[in-house]
Amino acid sequence: MSLDILSKDRTVAGSGFNRWLVPPAALAIHLCIGMAYGFSVFWLPLSKSVGMACPVDMSLWSELFTTSCDWKVSSLGWMFTMFFVFLGSSAALFGGWLEHAGPRKAGVVAALCWSGGLVISAYGVFVHQLWMLWLGSGFIGGIGLGLGYISPVSTLVKWFPDRRGMATGMAIMGFGGGAMIGSPLAVILMNSFSAGPGNPGVWQTFLVMGLGYFVFMLGGSFGYRVPTTDWKPEGWIPPAPSTKAMITQRHVHVSVAWKTPQFWLIWMVLTMNVSAGIGIIGMSSPMLQEIFAGKLIGLQLGFNELSLDQKKAIAVIAGGFTGLLSLFNIAGRFIWASLSDWIGRKNTYYVFFLLGIGLYSSATTLGHTGNLALFVLGFCIILSMYGGGFATVPAYLADMFGTQMVGAIHGRLLTAWSTAGILGPVVVNYIREANLAAGVPRDQLYDKTMSYLVGMLVIGLICNFLIRPVADKYFMTDAELETEKRLAHERASAAASELSGVVVSSSKSSPVTLWWAWLAVGIPLAWGVSITLDKAWVLFR
Repeated sequence: MSLDILSKDRTVAGSGFNRWLVPPAALAIHLCIGMAYGFSVFWLPLSKSVGMACPVDMSLWSELFTTSCDWKVSSLGWMFTMFFVFLGSSAALFGGWLEHAGPRKAGVVAALCWSGGLVISAYGVFVHQLWMLWLGSGFIGGIGLGLGYISPVSTLVKWFPDRRGMATGMAIMGFGGGAMIGSPLAVILMNSFSAGPGNPGVWQTFLVMGLGYFVFMLGGSFGYRVPTTDWKPEGWIPPAPSTKAMITQRHVHVSVAWKTPQFWLIWMVLTMNVSAGIGIIGMSSPMLQEIFAGKLIGLQLGFNELSLDQKKAIAVIAGGFTGLLSLFNIAGRFIWASLSDWIGRKNTYYVFFLLGIGLYSSATTLGHTGNLALFVLGFCIILSMYGGGFATVPAYLADMFGTQMVGAIHGRLLTAWSTAGILGPVVVNYIREANLAAGVPRDQLYDKTMSYLVGMLVIGLICNFLIRPVADKYFMTDAELETEKRLAHERASAAASELSGVVVSSSKSSPVTLWWAWLAVGIPLAWGVSITLDKAWVLFR
């Protein structure tokens, strides 16, 4: 295969291309890389792969290279942190390259990194070398996460100028849904490959999933098409600048965007929204168990008063709670982002922060009064806004900085995710541990935590209020914009592209192709949703 087929010139869509083929291509990639959220299913099997615990005083450095004892779960958990640190840093570093190289090339590189990282990790498990897991999935896979995550953003906002929020929400929904598919699939594969103690079937599972993800992501990458510069939806008229001041028709270069106050205000908005949500995701299961304890199974007993069997019973219910939160995280990405097309991006974030402040503030009261249904509902809404924040922010950036380099700008903004991935869990976990050490009852461990999370949302609310339209001095001139379009290999019109012979196909997209594309991503997603709902049902029995 000639590498020329990966060039952006070869992805310019013909006049008959159906734009609804692009979201399933993006979903195909996001559903694969979204497994990063579900990697915790591997921790326990990997921590028992040898059958002999490492000495308590063994350093982390020694643990990276040992072949004679089991790795600690905490050491394996560093891979989760590495995922999001390298996701944000690689998205920031390679975002500008992506705008020029195009989504297909970026998607193929993401597939090689994410899937290749899993194959390296498979070999690392086989030879029992922890450093290879960190290198394979953590570092190389993390780069694949960043490239795969931002690969469709710029393309989607250009294909859907009339529905920016809905389009990006549809694709980014896949990142939240990846764990719903990947986690149960990984469990099924590990159970199939397991050969007793010392061989939990993890390396075989990594290998099979890595190869499967590569095929799926490759299909998504080759499904990408970019519109011509002058393309717009039939019958759609761009809004006049004076009627929607927060939506610009001009463009800011990525090298300039990060120098504007608007960039850093949106950066803080995303950081605060994500920090509050991600801290809860990491502690959702123990939080429900410690606050409600015996009430989950109809007993008026505190957590420490429960027997081992009773603790196992409430752990199953807490697992259903975690699954339900994941489902709302996914649904929120599509619903809130679509809603933002109607009420505006700034108003959507106002809802996130104001509603979040009310829900976090009332969570303590709901927990102490034992109102399980409202407590669960409140956190489901909170997690929907966590996902909605991710899905709405690309459209927010396109409104503020234009669509020309929104993918690159979004990549730099994702450093907010890396920051939140450390800030949120550290705040929640540290406060919990401090309260435990101080002898605070388990059902009151999270009272102070909620007040800190409310404080984060207040900061985000203030930053969102301060966002104003970008000043004229930051926008590209007409000459600078034309230069950027040449670097990005853009075509002036569909007719010109077809005459140059670079369009893959100018014929009308087949309805059969459209159906197959959506079924290819819809069936796995429906399977994951059904499994999640089945697990969550224990909350209502």
